[in-house]
Amino acid sequence: MKIVIPDDYQDAVRHLSCFDTLAGHEVVILNDTASDLNAQAERFADAEALVLIRERTRITAELLELLPQLRVISQTGRGTSHIDLDACRQHGVEVLAGKGSPHAPAELTWALMMAAMRNLPQEVENLKAGRWQCTLGQGVRGRTLGIFGYGKIGTLMARYAQAFEMPVLVWGREGSRTRARDAGLEVAASREDLFERADVVSLHLRLNDETRGIIGREDLARMKSSALLVNTSRAELIVEGALEEALRLGRPGKAAVDVFEQEPLTTHPLLHDPRVVATPHLGYVEKDSYELYFSTAFSNLMAFANGEPVTTVES
Repeated sequence: MKIVIPDDYQDAVRHLSCFDTLAGHEVVILNDTASDLNAQAERFADAEALVLIRERTRITAELLELLPQLRVISQTGRGTSHIDLDACRQHGVEVLAGKGSPHAPAELTWALMMAAMRNLPQEVENLKAGRWQCTLGQGVRGRTLGIFGYGKIGTLMARYAQAFEMPVLVWGREGSRTRARDAGLEVAASREDLFERADVVSLHLRLNDETRGIIGREDLARMKSSALLVNTSRAELIVEGALEEALRLGRPGKAAVDVFEQEPLTTHPLLHDPRVVATPHLGYVEKDSYELYFSTAFSNLMAFANGEPVTTVES
């Protein structure tokens, strides 16, 4: 079986311990992302299987029309917003369910929050340039962490906050609020209350039709001038351009982001804003997560190839 693995930016996959699972098959690894339809079709032309790294490559109906050899897509992670599942069904392409973990993204979120609060990126650059102690950061102890979306990652964030002696305030759908209450956490009186009271607002929502653009200018304008907004979920949760405008207006005072509307990118207004700490969508990008994601994806793919039962995204 010819297997194509696109978007392996670090050329990391071939060095994972689970890569030997694919022994005996023709494997092509691509180290960048192609968004042009014709370029994608050329790259995947003879592929019988695709192993996708999260949501980096979109699988559209138009692309599937050009891939008559494709039989199966094996997922890393649980999201499917990048795949036209109806088109896959129509073309007889199976989509195998992946496995996710909240730990790496929660750790990255916490690291970004701490770095932004203490001005660490700025001070690293200052020190390299021969400048000593140029800013006065803020600690987190006693400051309120607002969590918008109390799922698996939000739950870990609340635990981290408690270890750092941060009060926690939660908002989200009714299920989020119920889980937070059951865990003994304070639930905001309203969405407005969350943005007004929190010193840090961290977004932990899945992107779907309901949540796209859920955070608007009016939400950000309610934040304190000293507050920090953290988004390691999806850029599209925030109305496009709203965060840039809010920072110019001074509420919130800072932002930490790991996600962008178009990825990968080479430039963006937020990258040039000294109030922003930005990283290139590193939330899940670390060795332990890759071993988990790819061992599952490869095992699922080999089960499919051997005619064994597999779990599809619709199972």
